Amino acid sequence: MALSPWEKHRMSLSAQQSSQLGGHVSRNTQGYHMMLLRLATDKKELKHFQSRERKEAYKRKILANYQPWVDGALSGGSGVQDDVLMTILLWKIDAGDYEGALDIAVYALANRLVIPGVNRTTGTVIAEEIADSAMRAYAVKSPVSLATLERTRALTDDEDMPDEVRAKLYKILGLVLRDNNRPQESYCVLSRALELNMNIGVKTELKQLDKVLKAQRDAEKA
Repeated sequence: MALSPWEKHRMSLSAQQSSQLGGHVSRNTQGYHMMLLRLATDKKELKHFQSRERKEAYKRKILANYQPWVDGALSGGSGVQDDVLMTILLWKIDAGDYEGALDIAVYALANRLVIPGVNRTTGTVIAEEIADSAMRAYAVKSPVSLATLERTRALTDDEDMPDEVRAKLYKILGLVLRDNNRPQESYCVLSRALELNMNIGVKTELKQLDKVLKAQRDAEKA
């Protein structure tokens, strides 16, 4: 059920107030407790679906109900751990709202927030989940925007993560750079992906790009 304007305002205000308490957002705070209950209900509903596509569709349907909390938490700006906010970061990636997820990611990485129930670091999750989702979209000829992938790389380049994870992000970024007629940058990024993981699967693309770049150099000399 969609929230009324008053409910949205109250939720946003509650998130701001909770974020200003310091430390971990208190589970005794009424607003936070209510959001955890809402989250638990939606997680229970998600368990009814086996299909990833159906889970993603459900998340797209319900995310608007959490946006006032997200807005309030980010504007509160105190940097306390917020399990609701961090779960929504992950759900936004799943739902394809990459820019919304990255808006949260800026705040989360700056304040070293963690995603509940996930053993990977937040930087690793952001890089890997966006890379995997972007690769699936690329496979069906619906690529994630170059701006989104470049923003993801910029946010996560200084984060410690497995080389194999970073290689995934560099691979999809390199492919999209190539498709946006930026062969030199694509070659550099895909080469870096190969350095990070020799089995990342970009050798053919690098050979093709090498030919393109050589042809460009020959044309400039003519």
